[in-house]
Order: sequence, then C-alpha cells, then structure tokens
Amino acid sequence: MKAELIAVGTELLLGQIVNSNAQYLSRQCAAIGVDVYFQTVVGDNPDRLKQALAIAESRAELIICTGGLGPTLDDLTKDVLAERLGRALVVDQPAMDKMTKFFAERNVVMVASNTRQAMTLEGSVSLTNDTGLAIGTAVTQDGKSYILLPGPPKEMIPMFRDYALPWIRSIMTDELPLFSKMLKFAGIGESNLEHALLDLIQEQTDPTIAPYAKEGEVTIRLTSRAATEDEAFSKMEPVKAKIVSRVGEYLYAEEDVTIEEVIFRKLKDNKKTLAVAESCTGGLLSDLLTAIPGSSTVFKGGVVSYSNELKAAFLGVPAELLEGVEAPGAVSSETALAMAQGLLERAETDYAVSITGVAGPDPSEGKPVGLVYFGVASMNAQAEVIEARFNGSRETIKLKAAKSALYYLWKQLKA
Repeated sequence: MKAELIAVGTELLLGQIVNSNAQYLSRQCAAIGVDVYFQTVVGDNPDRLKQALAIAESRAELIICTGGLGPTLDDLTKDVLAERLGRALVVDQPAMDKMTKFFAERNVVMVASNTRQAMTLEGSVSLTNDTGLAIGTAVTQDGKSYILLPGPPKEMIPMFRDYALPWIRSIMTDELPLFSKMLKFAGIGESNLEHALLDLIQEQTDPTIAPYAKEGEVTIRLTSRAATEDEAFSKMEPVKAKIVSRVGEYLYAEEDVTIEEVIFRKLKDNKKTLAVAESCTGGLLSDLLTAIPGSSTVFKGGVVSYSNELKAAFLGVPAELLEGVEAPGAVSSETALAMAQGLLERAETDYAVSITGVAGPDPSEGKPVGLVYFGVASMNAQAEVIEARFNGSRETIKLKAAKSALYYLWKQLKA
C-alpha cells in the first residue's frame, strides 16, 4: 500500500514549528508495510489543500493528514475533505459529550466554534482523542483511504497508535512489514564508504542498502520486507557479511547508537575510567561524553587547555614544546602526546585522550585550518598520536575532531 502524508498548517511553512509528525508517521507506516513515497506541507488555505489532496489521490492509496482539526476558522481539513468526498459533517455525540463535560468541570463557557472539534464526516470512523478534544477521522471512498489526525504530537501520536493504526491494519491485504538494521561506522567518510560498497549498492534488491551521514559518522541502513523480524534479518545476514568483510574495521555498532555510547559501555563493562584534554574543540568532546546518563561512572573529567600556559600548568606539557623558534608548537604531534600522557598521570585514569589543532577561521602558528592532532594514552598500551585534516566551518571542524577522537579511543579499546 502506498501512502502520502499531508501536514496542514501555515506555521509549518513559516518555519515556526518543525514537522516531527512526518518522521513518526513514516516510521510507523514502514513498520507495517505501508510505503510512504511523498510528504507534503500545505498552509491553511482551502484551495491549496484541495490541490494537495488531488495530487495525493493520483499517486497514493492511503492519505494521512495532520493538523487543521481545531476550533478556529483556519482549521479546515475536515471541511475540505468533506466537500471533496461529497459528505456532510456531523456531530460525533461521544466527542461532544466529552467536550461539554470538559468545559463544565472548569466552569468555562464553551463557545460555539468548539463544536467543530467534535465534527466528523458522515459515514466515517471517528478516532478518539484521549489527550485532547479534536477527534480524528478515518474513511474509505472510491478506492482511496483517508485519515485525519490532529497536529500537536501529544495528541497525534496516541491517536495514531491506538486508533488509526488498527484501522489501517484492517484495510490492508497482503503487505509485508519492513524491518531495518543499522550499521554504524566511524573513521571513514560517506564517499569512501560508498565507494567500497558501490557494487553492492548498485545490485541491491532485497535487502536494500542505504548510506547516510552525519558529521563524523556514517550509517548504513539495511532494509528488508518479510513476514517476521527473524526472516528479515536472515535475508540481511549475507549482505551484512560482505559489508563487514570490506569495511568492518570502521564498524562500531550494529544498532542505532552513537560511538560515545559504545565507548561508555565498554569502559563501564571493564571498570575503566577516562579523562580528556581539549584545545581546539573547547570542551565539545567532554560535552558528548557527559550527555550520556551515568557517564560519571567512567568519565573522570576534562581539561580545556586552550592556552599554552594551561597546557604547561595543568598537563605538564614541557615549555620547550610550546615556545621558541625551534619548538614544534601547540599544534603538533609532540604536544598532543604530552597532553595525553600528562593527563593520564595527573588524573590517575585508565585512558586519556587529547586534541589540539586549528579550527579556524584563520591559520595558527603557520599551520593550516583543519590540521588536528590526537593523543591516546592508557595504562596498559603504548601511547599513540594521530594526525588528521578536516575541512568545513569552525563548528564543523570542531565536531569532526571530537568524533574522530572518539573513534581513535574506540580502536584502542577494542584492540
């Protein structure tokens, strides 16, 4: 079954709110075998909504609308669909009784316009709103099915989950649900990962292979249509094995988690601790780690040693590395190593990671923007230094550097 989502609301077009409903509905539809091929956003305008419905009817069997079910004049979704289908709007008495009670209990006068929230299309199925007043609607006509849902997610989600979803299942025939597995990679860019897997991506049928990237990490989503999750994962296994054989060294998880979460688990399971010393990232690495609930059990803390004075005073970086004509400088492999080793000793931790580099927008010490050095030191392994070069804005370089530091730490943890 093909579906289209139509979000109704001028506030969405103005960017005043984010259309998070589309993400939720797309995921829920995919899970039951309904393919969402198009998402549309339209303002509170009856003519444009009519056009959006006509287009959706030409390419989908199920049309799900969110928004425009409230009491005001610009809440027109039910009115437009009722006119399009040639059906009258009628009062849903249980919804009206609930609304009357709601206002009476609060000793508030219910103005006539509130009645609109209890209206539904004649001959349709009313969808109860357990967290609000505006009811939803589900109806099938001329081979097309329509669902109208409220816009606020706190009302839309429970209505869809508890009432719309069972209705959709009741009109489905033999659609198989979609199941997905996430493969998370770090230390490799999206283009290099795609190049390594290009023949697999070009030849894909079922399961499908979809790469997509965030700054500092890449995800491969394997998706298969099957009767059960076990059957789907069995179909994915040979493809996953080929992917792992080619780029397995960068694969840090087979679930949708961040690399910092994986590191946290490894440290916690092994009863190890970590501290970090940051220069160009300005505390971003510490922020990523402390965003994890319970991180205090493994993360001892971080030092933002932005100046040479603090690198020397807090981390024990020798002055001869930082100052002088012949000195390698703050942005150097020598300083990165000294920062990590100094922190390891002073923090009395099992692992220490350091970052020093040039985030921009201007070069520093005659060194180019994007040049970053990482130090990884531990009690039980030889310390190592990694040089990397990143491009992008100052913020992008900082994020890439923080994520890369996590990757280099992860490599040592799994060694």
